[in-house]
Amino acid sequence: MRVELKLLIFILALAAMTLLFTSCSGSSNAQVKSEKEEETQIPVETTKVTQGLISASYSGSSSLEAEAEALVVAKVSGVVQKILVEEGHLVRAGQTLAKLDDEQYRLELNQTKSILDKVVNEFERNESLFKNKIVSQEAYDRSKSEYHTQKAAYDLAMLRLNYTEIKAPISGIVTKRLIKVGNMVKEDQQTFQIIDFDPLLAVLHVPEKEMNKLQVGLPAVLKADAVPDSEFRGKILRISPIVDAGTGTFKVTVEVRDKTRKLKPGMFARVQVVYDTHENALLVPKSAILSEDTDTWAFVINDGSVTKKKVSVGYNNSTHVEVVSGISLDDIIVTTGLNSLKDGSKIKVIEP
Repeated sequence: MRVELKLLIFILALAAMTLLFTSCSGSSNAQVKSEKEEETQIPVETTKVTQGLISASYSGSSSLEAEAEALVVAKVSGVVQKILVEEGHLVRAGQTLAKLDDEQYRLELNQTKSILDKVVNEFERNESLFKNKIVSQEAYDRSKSEYHTQKAAYDLAMLRLNYTEIKAPISGIVTKRLIKVGNMVKEDQQTFQIIDFDPLLAVLHVPEKEMNKLQVGLPAVLKADAVPDSEFRGKILRISPIVDAGTGTFKVTVEVRDKTRKLKPGMFARVQVVYDTHENALLVPKSAILSEDTDTWAFVINDGSVTKKKVSVGYNNSTHVEVVSGISLDDIIVTTGLNSLKDGSKIKVIEP
């Protein structure tokens, strides 16, 4: 009897242990399953599709150069007496920059003036006599020729005297002074350099495929590394009608007028020419578009999961892309975590 009682107690204990183990195992499996379900929710950041303006543009870079630039040369030789401008001065066309010693040229002018006065008197006398048929045609023509010859000599002497004042051929900034007071300058010697800073030009060499997009007058924005945090407005001034066969590019000249004079010739500038604008375009951040081979996709949020939609894109800028088809205004789309998603993936939205 005791043996049977002990056996019964052992069987009941074994059954209780088995039931306890099964219960614990089931609870553990349920917890693992729950945790697994939690792990399948992929964390993502999202945003709404918005509507706005986006432009298409061509971007290039170039060193700035002046439209007008002149090396001023002396037109006569002489000793420099006065220098009236310095580097950095703004000058106007025709303004006197320096003066040369003019004593010799004044003496030459006075000499030719004396001879001219004598020849004029002789010519006027012969003209009167010729009208009264007192002198021959030959004598009259000779006096007339002498008059014109001497008049030309006088005009030349006057011109050479005027050339002792070295004048600016264009308006602009004096960027170099190449002479000093007391220097003996020769005819055709360089004396000053003048550059007109308004406008400045950026010459772009644009791929031929862009030729039908650009035209004279289109607006441009310039940024220079030497002038950070500043933008300068310009426009296309001219477009070359030919394509360089060697490079496959054509030349586009952009002008910019900078009244602040912050831009200088030789500065490196980045140029953006806007050639078309779409208003009321559907816009999404660039990070919301996934490219696979030749197709583009976006993930749209739908009740805690995502739907992978094929989209067609249009213009883009530094931050956003225009979506032509595939999604609608105010759709909520994924912007971060796209590479971990597939159609129907469960997601957990986190704040950016």
